[in-house]
Amino acid sequence: MAFEIPADLNPALIGLAWIRGRWEGTGFREWPGQEKVSYALQVDFADNGEDYLHYLCQAFEVDSEGAPTKPLFMETGFWRPLSDGTVDVVMCSPDGFAEIWFGKLQPGRLDLITDAVARTKDAKVAYTAGRRLYGNVDGKLLFSFDRATTDQKLQPYIWATLARR
Repeated sequence: MAFEIPADLNPALIGLAWIRGRWEGTGFREWPGQEKVSYALQVDFADNGEDYLHYLCQAFEVDSEGAPTKPLFMETGFWRPLSDGTVDVVMCSPDGFAEIWFGKLQPGRLDLITDAVARTKDAKVAYTAGRRLYGNVDGKLLFSFDRATTDQKLQPYIWATLARR
């Protein structure tokens, strides 16, 4: 895990220092009844001196040569590490979801599960629960998101491999 911890990083963020910065890569989205889609992903974890990270994730469908063709999904939120080694995360999406996640922070790894998912009355999907994994493997960020809906049990939904930029 080659990364540098800035001297002015809020001490509360030391456990998340490995994930800070911009990550870019490719992945797949697959769901019952839908075609498997390849996508490009850009994820930013930024700090401003406070005891949380701001998270912004943007994905784009890509053509056969890997060039972005159209937006696929986007989400934003805040990641707040707690003194007991856990992390609270709040996220929202323009698809009509707001989520509260929690998980246990380990060196170079974070497992999250939803505590709550709220949906607008016209949300694109009846999303009910999720599980995410973020891990630093050989300097790359591996990401997966398993999702449940009112019609489908918890199962793999999207996954990606990203490099630090």
